[in-house]
Amino acid sequence: MKITDLLNEDRITLSFEVFPPKKAEKFEAVKNAAEAIADLHPSFMSVTYGAGGSTAGFTAELAADLKKETGVTVLPHLTCVGSSREHADRMIDQYVREEIENIMVLRGDMPNGGEIETDFTHASDLIAYIKSRSDVCIGGACYPEGHPESYNKNDDLKGLKAKVDAGCDFLTTQMFFDNNIFYNFLYRAGRAGINVPILAGIMPITNAKQLDRSVALSGTNVPERFRAIVDTFKDNPSAMKQAGIVYASEQIIDLIANGVKNIHVYSMNKSDVAAGIMNNLSEILK
Repeated sequence: MKITDLLNEDRITLSFEVFPPKKAEKFEAVKNAAEAIADLHPSFMSVTYGAGGSTAGFTAELAADLKKETGVTVLPHLTCVGSSREHADRMIDQYVREEIENIMVLRGDMPNGGEIETDFTHASDLIAYIKSRSDVCIGGACYPEGHPESYNKNDDLKGLKAKVDAGCDFLTTQMFFDNNIFYNFLYRAGRAGINVPILAGIMPITNAKQLDRSVALSGTNVPERFRAIVDTFKDNPSAMKQAGIVYASEQIIDLIANGVKNIHVYSMNKSDVAAGIMNNLSEILK
């Protein structure tokens, strides 16, 4: 099923993201965790792509297995970094053979060790190429606070509009911890002519180190209210996990109450965290 069909239905969608292993011996453990999340019946599940395409084979295998064995709609990633035209063709053909109808297209991160050759400079380039040879549904990424490499927020929106014009069917935001940032972004995106569905990306923070890593990667603002939660519970793992699940759940509830229907959770292969959020929203999602 195409994700745009899900997003066009008059109901709330809640999806989860998982990542494949870097080594073959870890595949079964990751698959088991992903299947436990699929058992929660999310609207769909995305499967990430390692830096420089380092996990490409595992991404495709995990996505295909989830689709076949659980019936969940899947959204495997494909990145510009590490993708020649030949590599992109192989991945697209593999997804088509597996009857996977959705691809998340990203520029991607450079692997440790420096530069890597690619035939696609921007995500919009890869999106246009995929659309020229397939009718798959394509998702893209967006940054409510602006991409760290953009000159300013207006410049960032121009790049985002280029993705949409190239054929991007929907967008998912980078994590944010202050919903007002997302609401402001929706307004600015609309003014810029970006009229595809935008999913709110929520990251449940369940330990203090995870917050530090997330902020370092994305540069997202952390409200003082949430910093106080982390400072209070960071030395109590069980309490911090519970507080992180509750904070993410409250974010989602506020989003839904303000008319946001589509939420994507960066669940990091943590089935217990995904289950905690689902339990907190059980009546709301009905």
